[in-house]
Amino acid sequence: MSSDGQAETPTVSPHDGMPTTQRGIPHRGGEANPTAAALVVQFGTAIVRTDVTWGETTVFVVASALHDIVRWLHDEPTQRYDYLVDVTAVEYRESERPIEVVWHLRALGRRQFLRLKVALEKRAPLVVASIVDIYAGADWLERECFDMFGIRFEGHPDLRRILLWESYREGFPLRKDFPLRGRFSRAEQLQQALAADPEARYSMTELTIAEAYDSLPLDMKARLAADRALHDGAEGGE
Repeated sequence: MSSDGQAETPTVSPHDGMPTTQRGIPHRGGEANPTAAALVVQFGTAIVRTDVTWGETTVFVVASALHDIVRWLHDEPTQRYDYLVDVTAVEYRESERPIEVVWHLRALGRRQFLRLKVALEKRAPLVVASIVDIYAGADWLERECFDMFGIRFEGHPDLRRILLWESYREGFPLRKDFPLRGRFSRAEQLQQALAADPEARYSMTELTIAEAYDSLPLDMKARLAADRALHDGAEGGE
């Protein structure tokens, strides 16, 4: 932020190719990332609107087109958004305002930043497409967004909580309806925590392999069995 209250963002100096500071950027409006116009040409009405705030471009898209749009941004030679920075969500205090799922993308070679958003009505299922098949780094980012906001990423290979235990029943901590004191008494919270047995799920350092496997939940045993069958099938085909 400059001394006159205007935002400063890096640009490229024509003299030496090094980033410099751009000054006098308006809070609202300004020149949009050219990718926004290219998305309208490519996807038409699937592009809801484009906002520019402090020089950063946000493109709102319809949920059903999200995966195709991200795939195009990643693969299209003129775009090449090759780095997924983050996947998160925003819930506002206004109860009728939709929850916004957010993706931050960068085209490193062109020094371009783009923010995508999908608005999900709270009365409808909070579901969007997973992009793990496009960006492997989306795996844990989507799991965290699911854990904290309850957004389901359709097509994710292993969508389960990543910060809280899977049997956690108090809801999603970053939602506005999450009670600060919790939904259960402290005695009940303690009982749930003691029953969670996180060592059985994430650590085998103090257990034998056999003992650890026996204490795993059925769904995890099924996943391990499926992975083993896939591995055996791959080796048999060689």
